Amino acid sequence: QLQLVESGGGLVQPGGSLRLSCDASGFTLDYYYIGWFRQAPGKEREGVSCISSSGGSTKYANSVKGRFTISRDNAKNTFFLQMNNLKPEDTGVYYCNANLDSTIYWGQGTQVTVSS
Repeated sequence: QLQLVESGGGLVQPGGSLRLSCDASGFTLDYYYIGWFRQAPGKEREGVSCISSSGGSTKYANSVKGRFTISRDNAKNTFFLQMNNLKPEDTGVYYCNANLDSTIYWGQGTQVTVSS
């Protein structure tokens, strides 16, 4: 079965950290452009960060620059989003995404809640 599965979400206080993981099964991530998106309640899904197939190029939304780090481990067929100094406005469902030409996979989402 071809799928992406996220993990690592949860409840954290402002200023805290979480590390999200996204494991791919049924296909190899090596040539895929991958990314993280999030959707807050009542808002549209937005891009958070993405990374090229080689890992040599990364991009971040302005709202998370300097706080979040995207990385990938092609050998383990997985990728990550390290989130530091979390803020209440980071709350939402986080989705991982793998994109190669017209082939796109989405994970099921993991909830991140930043609250005191």
